[in-house]
Amino acid sequence: MWSRLTIAAALLASAAPAAAEAATQVPEASNLTLLALGVAGVLIGRRLSMRGKDQD
Repeated sequence: MWSRLTIAAALLASAAPAAAEAATQVPEASNLTLLALGVAGVLIGRRLSMRGKDQD
């Protein structure tokens, strides 16, 4: 599971090719931070919900 997350993060964070024709827009750090916090929240929530079902 974590390897898929690592690959997805690497693809999202990869830079544009050096031979790009026009200047590319780079997202602000705050946007990436919000995305990372959202993904982390979903993963933590899923893990906690699965743990709660096992203890019952």
